[in-house]
Amino acid sequence: MSTQTIARRQVWNKGRLVGQKAPLRLNEIYAIRVRLQIADRSRDLALFNLAIDSKLRACDLLGLRVRDISHGAQILHRAMVMQRKTQTPVQFEITEQTRLALARWITEKSLDPCDFLFPSRNAGSTHLTTRQYSRIVHHWVRQIGLDDSRYGTHSLRRTKVALIYRRTRNLRAIQLLLGHSKIESTVRYLGVELDDALELAEQTEV
Repeated sequence: MSTQTIARRQVWNKGRLVGQKAPLRLNEIYAIRVRLQIADRSRDLALFNLAIDSKLRACDLLGLRVRDISHGAQILHRAMVMQRKTQTPVQFEITEQTRLALARWITEKSLDPCDFLFPSRNAGSTHLTTRQYSRIVHHWVRQIGLDDSRYGTHSLRRTKVALIYRRTRNLRAIQLLLGHSKIESTVRYLGVELDDALELAEQTEV
C-alpha cells in the first residue's frame, strides 16, 4: 500500500477522545435526575435510574423485558439477567426511586410482562437500539453542561461501582456487581491501579 493511499485514508478516531468514559459524580447524577423529573420524562427517568442501579452493558439493559424486573404488578428489589457477552448471570439491585420510576413508566405505557421495558418508537425496531441509547445519554450530559465527548453509555455502567470502590476498595464486590469472570477485567475496567498509584503519590511529600 502506498504512502499516499495511507495519507488519504481517514483515521477513525481523528479528533475524538477515546478510552474509558468517565463515570458520573453524585452531583451530576442528581442534576440529570432532577431535570428529567421537572420535564416529566418518565421513560428517560426510568431508563437513567435503572442504568445506574443495574450496571448492565447497553445491550443487556435495552434487552430487558418487563417480566425481568417485575412479578405481577410489583417491581422486584433484585433481578437477575443472563449477560449476552459472557453468557453468565448477573444480579442487580433496584432501589426504591428506581422501582417507583419503573412502575410509573410501565403503567403509563400499559406494558405487558412480555413487552420490552424500553420499546422503540421507530417502526421495525422492537426496543431502543444501542445507538439511540447513546444519543440519549449524550443529550443528558450536555443538558447539565458537561463535555459529552468524555461520557457514554459505559459511564452509567461505571458510575455506581466507581462510587462503591472509592468508599470500600473492595474489588471482589465490584467484580460480582459487574459480572466479570476475572478480577483483572475489573481492575482494567475501573482503572483502579492508576487511581491508587496517583493517590499514593499525592499523599507522599518529598
